[in-house]
Amino acid sequence: MKIRFEEQFVNSLTKKIDYIAIDNPTASLKFKNKILKICKDVLDMPFKNRKSMYHDDENVRDLIYKGYTAVYMIEDDFISFVALINHERYIN
Repeated sequence: MKIRFEEQFVNSLTKKIDYIAIDNPTASLKFKNKILKICKDVLDMPFKNRKSMYHDDENVRDLIYKGYTAVYMIEDDFISFVALINHERYIN
């Protein structure tokens, strides 16, 4: 099984990293490295994280990290990270 990062996920992650880098380039690099590491760790146990609250499908999961949800789909040969959602945007 391999990991695939979809365009929407990459774009969201890039925006977050660029935003953090404005004030703290070191923190930006740490955030990037840590989130990519925990995404890759999903290969060991794909169903470890909760079923997604955004999709009604057992193969779609939410990985939570520092107020963000990395949504991924478990497919036959791939784990596809499809979105990176900031929780603060969805709080009323």
